[in-house]
Amino acid sequence: MKCPFCGKTDTQVKDSRDTVDETAIRRRRECPDCGGRFTTYERVWLQDLMVIKKNGERVPFDREKLFRSISLAVSKCGISTYEVEKLVEEIRRECESASVSEISSKNIGEKVMDRLIKINKVAYIRFASVYKDFKEVKDFEEFVSKISS
Repeated sequence: MKCPFCGKTDTQVKDSRDTVDETAIRRRRECPDCGGRFTTYERVWLQDLMVIKKNGERVPFDREKLFRSISLAVSKCGISTYEVEKLVEEIRRECESASVSEISSKNIGEKVMDRLIKINKVAYIRFASVYKDFKEVKDFEEFVSKISS
């Protein structure tokens, strides 16, 4: 593993353990040359997954982007980082194990919304407000009224 500080490739693993949700191995590393310490994660990768965006562009699936968007929606809703990690990993695994190499961003958004409505309705509404791209206030009001019923 290449040291992010000095670029040397002979870093040493000092500690390895499973993550809390047991979906990855966390490795604590140290560079013997510069003394820099850093953490890496090793995850099972079933296949390279491409996301088809609304404009038709194809981009690699970005787990961190999904994590950030869900984290933003759940902020101040009492949902832990662990729960968000678990949710992201669940969605990633579902997408990768679907035996397809491409998935639409719409499909991913629906998977997130299906889970968020069960966890926290405020987080669900916050995510939907960005995902659904409401054009007018009445669109937003109609959406919220459907959930409130």
